[in-house]
Amino acid sequence: MHMLNKVKSVGAGLAQKALEGVNNAAVTTRKKAGKKEDNYLVALDIGTEFVKALIGRVRESDGTVEIVGVGRTHQGLSDMQAGAISDIAAVVENCDKALNEAEEQAGISVRTCIIGIAGELVKGTTTTIRVARKDSAKALDIAEMEKIINLVQARAQDKAKQQLAWELGGKEVDVRLVNSALVSIEIDGYPVTNPIGFQGKEVVIQLYTAFAPMIHIGALEKTAQELDLDLLAVAAEPFAVARAVIGNNTNQNLSAILMDVGGGTTDIAVINEGGVQGTKMFGIGGRAYTHAVERDLGVDFEAAEELKVGLSSNKIPPAKRPAVEAALSKTAEVWVGGIELALSEFNKLDHLPHRMFLCGGGSSLDLLMDRLEQTEWYKTLPFTRKPSVHHIRPDQVAGIKDTTGKVTDHTFITAMGLLRVGMDTQQFSGGNESIRDKIDKMLSV
Repeated sequence: MHMLNKVKSVGAGLAQKALEGVNNAAVTTRKKAGKKEDNYLVALDIGTEFVKALIGRVRESDGTVEIVGVGRTHQGLSDMQAGAISDIAAVVENCDKALNEAEEQAGISVRTCIIGIAGELVKGTTTTIRVARKDSAKALDIAEMEKIINLVQARAQDKAKQQLAWELGGKEVDVRLVNSALVSIEIDGYPVTNPIGFQGKEVVIQLYTAFAPMIHIGALEKTAQELDLDLLAVAAEPFAVARAVIGNNTNQNLSAILMDVGGGTTDIAVINEGGVQGTKMFGIGGRAYTHAVERDLGVDFEAAEELKVGLSSNKIPPAKRPAVEAALSKTAEVWVGGIELALSEFNKLDHLPHRMFLCGGGSSLDLLMDRLEQTEWYKTLPFTRKPSVHHIRPDQVAGIKDTTGKVTDHTFITAMGLLRVGMDTQQFSGGNESIRDKIDKMLSV
């Protein structure tokens, strides 16, 4: 098995990278990829309900990705808890099945992978820092930008640790940076896209960072190790969804609220003018609705799931429909309350974007869309008008094309975003680009 030396998180060590230039017998041992496979990536979306594996061929010539293999495997009830791995051995086996399916279709075995991370303890926020420069006539250089970005990341990490400690009743938790991206830079009130070479007295930087507990990251590292994969990056899943929607500089003026409703959690990302303002997660997803039906109707989980799904597909006994709707409605009220609470924390924005895009298996429930579209939940929040609500379609993901015909709906968006983050990471981590080239790429995220 391949032994991991280090996880290269997107933006982790931004200053260094971008500014400087359970053994399981069921797991198939993968042969080491040669030069032919060097431009392939596999994205693993380890969800509460399903593991999805996408194999992408990276076309460096035009910065696009072609999906050439797709795999999907159902998870057991006890394999995940609130979006995080709770049974490593079982998850490894499920991932292996999904990978084998994707590899068989692609006709290639890929070693380099990127894995998503979710859960209530993943903290993503945008931090603003103002730096008063001693010599305003001196042009900004690499070393000074490195120092500023390191300072922002350190402050953000302290904030994430304090927030986790508060949520866990004072228990201190080790965290690691998993994603980092520049939102904006201003010099003396003037917005710039690349600060190098500018003079000025005050530099204001907004930097999005996402931190996750080491215990969760360690479980993902172990999963990759048991699968004999080289773990290129661990990415916060709402950040990956944002990268899927923003794409390769094609939607830099986009302002929107993105929601990934999974089996165990709902992950929210707020995009303002192409920049990730922050991400929030709370522990209500598709399984909460199934448990509500299970509890209120006195049936087992599998029967409750059938009733829940049958409500949207009109495959439910008419006599049971009112009871199922009542059970789901109570959970939907709590879910909408969670959205209101999460969005209320974006109080630094003058107003919230009025466009909302949903993805993830949990968002397939018609009741959720109806609640967002037909109720006045948004009245307590700073919207300038009633939000429009849509699912994200795979064909809306810029720069990623499916050649398999299997990536057909909004449930694959997170995995597609992971491919995008993986491509970003490869650009940051290797090659012979100049330092200025690497800065340009960092600033374009």
